[in-house]
Formats: sequence, C-alpha cells, structure tokens
Amino acid sequence: MHSQFKILFVLILLFSATVGYTQKAESIDATKNILLLKETSGGIILHSQGWGLKFSKGYNKTAFKKRILSFDIVEIKSLKQIRTINPYFPNSRSYFYGKLNSFFVIRASYGIHRLLNRKPYWGGVEVRFVYMGGFSLGLAKPVYLYILNANSIDFIYTRTIEKYDPSEHFYDNIYGRGPFTKGFSNMSVYPGLHAKIGLDFEYGSYSTKVKSLEIGAEIDIFPNPVPIMAFNEPNYFFLTFYINFNFGKRYN
Repeated sequence: MHSQFKILFVLILLFSATVGYTQKAESIDATKNILLLKETSGGIILHSQGWGLKFSKGYNKTAFKKRILSFDIVEIKSLKQIRTINPYFPNSRSYFYGKLNSFFVIRASYGIHRLLNRKPYWGGVEVRFVYMGGFSLGLAKPVYLYILNANSIDFIYTRTIEKYDPSEHFYDNIYGRGPFTKGFSNMSVYPGLHAKIGLDFEYGSYSTKVKSLEIGAEIDIFPNPVPIMAFNEPNYFFLTFYINFNFGKRYN
C-alpha cells in the first residue's frame, strides 16, 4: 500500500511540473470566457489496487455546475498477491500463488462537478469538487495455470493448462501462469454499486480542450462477496484511492 501511495505522489509532482510548462508553452485562448455546454473526454485511471480506462460525457448546466455521465473499466487486484516462480524448473513463468480470479469492474456513473476555484482569464488551474455514483458490474475470471504432471515410471514431466485449484496445485507442481485469454467463458458476474468523491484540477489553456487531473477515493460494494485469493475471505467491498488523467474536447 505504501508503494502505491508513493507512485500517486510522484505522479502528482509530475502533473504540477507539466502544468507550469503547459501554461508557458500555450497562448491564451481568446474564447476562454465563452461557456461551452458539452464535453467528451477519455482517460487513464491509476488506483491503489490496479488501473483502468474511462470515457465520459459532460454537460455544463451553469458555469459553476457540470453534470457528468461516465463509463469506467478497471482491474482490481488483491493487496496480498505476490508474484512468484517455480525455482526448480528453468524458464518457468511467474504467477500469483493462491490467486483464484482476476477481477474486473465495469462502472456506469452519474454525478456532478461543482466549481470551487475558477481559472483566471490568463490561465492557471480550475478546481472542481466531484461526487458521483452508480452501478458496478464485477467480472471474476478464473485463473488458469500451467501444471506439471510427472510420469511415475521415467519421471518425465508434461504440462497441462488447468483452472487453479488450491487443493491440488502447489508450489512444486505449478509451472507458471496460463494464457490470459483462458477463462473468459467461465466468468462469474457480481452486480453492485459504487460511489466516489474527489477533486478535479483543470489545467488546459484552451477552453475547447479538456486537460485535467482528478484525484479522490472510490468504493465498490457487492451484495455477494468476491473471491480473489484462495486463502483469504472474499470481499464485499473495495475501497481504492485513484488518480485519473483526462483528455478531450468541449463544444456546443
């Protein structure tokens, strides 16, 4: 967890440096005082348990309030998963021992961006308070591994691809992770809800372009617990801290 917060801190520092450079490099937008009602943007989400992608549509109800409809897809990893390899076989592939499922969440959100600090006419950073919520659709894809099978006569090993079973697969007979595409046909579905709060820092110099960084916290809640690791209790909720880079355009 500490390393993930360090990464977020470094990214914020890089963002601050980028803002300074951008403001110097770009000229002042002559249409800055015109309220553009619509916007479309996309971006990358980095959070404390993985990463994801985001697409959003916005509508400026007033200069101080913006409505947002967004769709995200993120991967959520267990904080307890540790990458390992089988040291007894050359060229073995790394894997996460005990990991039952790769977990992905598709989110559909509606919310508000409320202006806290308006950008000066010569440029700078505009700050908005973000609060959103909506539906989550969790998808748990079973983990498949290459398993070593020894011939009892001549001890020649063969490899098979099998769904991870903690009662049968151990450090000594796991060769490594299987193909990522394996398991999509056996996914389990977990419907749920989510909510988030954050701050959005808009630093673009042109009113027709969306350039912002959003930081905050988000929680996904599922009525049925989600099993990710074999030797841990399944989770009913996931609380993550995120940083989101957004790029797009505004128009009428």
